[in-house]
Amino acid sequence: MTDEPLWRPHDIDSAAITRLAQLCSTRAGRTIEGFRALHAYSIDALDEFWNAVWDDVGVIGSKGERVLADADQMPGAKFFPDGRINYAQNCLRGDPAAEALVFRGEDKAEQRMTRGELTAAVAKCQAFLAEAGVTEGDRVAAMLPNMPATIVACLATASLGAVFSSCSPDFGERGVMDRFGQVEPKVFFACDGYWYNGKPVDVSGKVAAVAQQLAPGATVVVPYLDDLRAASLAQELTGGIVFDTIMKRAESVPHFRPMPFNAPLFILFSSGTTGVPKCIVHGAGGTLLKHMSEHHYHSGIRPGDRVFYFSTCGWMMWNWLVTALASEATLILFDGSPFAPSHAVLWDYAQDEQVTFFGTSAKYIDALKKAGGHPKETHDLAALRTVASTGSPLAAESFRWVYQAIKSDVHLASISGGTDIVACFVLGVPTEPVYAGEIQGPALGVATDVAGEDGSHLARGKGELVCRKPFPSMPIMFWNDPDGAKYRAAYFERFAGIWCHGDFAEWTEHGGMIIHGRSDATLNPGGVRIGTAEIYAQVEQIPEVTEALAIGQNFDDDVRVVLFVRLAEGAALDDTLIGRIKHKVRTGASPRHVPARIVAVADIPRTKSGKITELAVRDVVHGREVKNQEALANPEALELFKDLPELRA
Repeated sequence: MTDEPLWRPHDIDSAAITRLAQLCSTRAGRTIEGFRALHAYSIDALDEFWNAVWDDVGVIGSKGERVLADADQMPGAKFFPDGRINYAQNCLRGDPAAEALVFRGEDKAEQRMTRGELTAAVAKCQAFLAEAGVTEGDRVAAMLPNMPATIVACLATASLGAVFSSCSPDFGERGVMDRFGQVEPKVFFACDGYWYNGKPVDVSGKVAAVAQQLAPGATVVVPYLDDLRAASLAQELTGGIVFDTIMKRAESVPHFRPMPFNAPLFILFSSGTTGVPKCIVHGAGGTLLKHMSEHHYHSGIRPGDRVFYFSTCGWMMWNWLVTALASEATLILFDGSPFAPSHAVLWDYAQDEQVTFFGTSAKYIDALKKAGGHPKETHDLAALRTVASTGSPLAAESFRWVYQAIKSDVHLASISGGTDIVACFVLGVPTEPVYAGEIQGPALGVATDVAGEDGSHLARGKGELVCRKPFPSMPIMFWNDPDGAKYRAAYFERFAGIWCHGDFAEWTEHGGMIIHGRSDATLNPGGVRIGTAEIYAQVEQIPEVTEALAIGQNFDDDVRVVLFVRLAEGAALDDTLIGRIKHKVRTGASPRHVPARIVAVADIPRTKSGKITELAVRDVVHGREVKNQEALANPEALELFKDLPELRA
């Protein structure tokens, strides 16, 4: 890593993080200056810090008498245990005339809503849900694209104190049932279809099958492909109704039920690639407060900003995006392929809508680079202040490319967290410099650390990503886990009283962090731990390689590194290319990273949110069954890894 930053901050004095440091200084009676000092204070005085955040971001609600109860319990600690808030009320604040949502679909459909119009739509949907018997604690599920109707359904559910859960419409029938079947929704929202890669995809048959099995009190069909088909589908379903009919109800005002700070708000699902997905329940207050802290202080989002994140409704970044309404930002929604009809589609949208915050995945950035995209030369991105990347580690070379090809003066924020916490452990810091390949710092109020084999602090070197103290967006429980055994086993089995996240990470000399991939996918040739991301960072710089996946194969009483590559059109995996790949890995990483075998494959399996599935491939290579293939976007790709002759010797 070079010591020369790619970007240096400006306007530090006017940053929200600086304002927060001043507030904390006043309350603590001492000077707290700069991000590092503020972070140290935030984890040393958790109650004081989160109390200050509540006041600074202006949470609507009542705190109650206590800020943090049972602080020494993990799990078990409770933030604002006497507090009451309503998530939807916080999201619908602000000027009614201000723009709340902008939507663009791949089929060129567009929709805009002001905050007043969004509030009115939520009121109508709330009234419908109440008539359907939805009340505090009931579940509402949605299989919908990333469109305004989904946000209306989400906020209407939250306004009643009910629990919202969503997935994207590209999930198969079994994948939907594996998720929603566990939580038994009282109302089910679904679309008639969606657009992807230039083609309409009709899902009306799947919706009918799922609705029959779920047997909700009502099924709401949201028209997207064809109004008549949607109406016909609604007529076929027991308790079926078209969303547009709900929106034609008389105008009304929403009522916001004050809920306990730790009442359930969202149910999110683990990827499900190793079994039936875990149902992770997140609380209303913890989700709101943690998201607002990340939006204000780490993302620099201000009222009137225009925030885009490329996400489906089956990824936690969608929930993260929705909460940006509470910071009085405008949400810029998109549904469809980011490369249809060309790689310029998202940048056309960003230019047209003057996007200030552009969020995407590391895979998209790499794919855009390989596709020859160069938005810096082709688009006016004067409004853009922040580019955020998550989903997988962003390679150092991709950091440099963002500044070369997208915008030279932009805050590039690589962020990492997960569905488990519906938030981030490490992310951007707008008052700190950006270094290639490094996530800038730990989240405020979160005791993020790297642990050695015995759980002790590891100042240098690679270890387990952990959190040593409670934070507001920890799950409040797993669904159908009455004694908490599944919850404890998921995060607290490795180190007692310490959250172990399952990522392989290390601190940098700048106080930032590098994530080397999932620790359960870590390679161990010769007993040395190697992160797969370190290999990808080198291999994916080679133009002929479109995508790569590495596993450890049990072989000859050891583990050897096997690298699978998906090649660009016209490329061939000959001895010359194999030699170049090995040389690149050896010189860019280390000799231990060099794969023992390199195999070309036509496709690489990935989850619905675009993450490659190393564990599933490892299981196939070793002849083990891959459970719940419904969690994969392209399960047929697994067949490409069975009984490969290249791996027999």
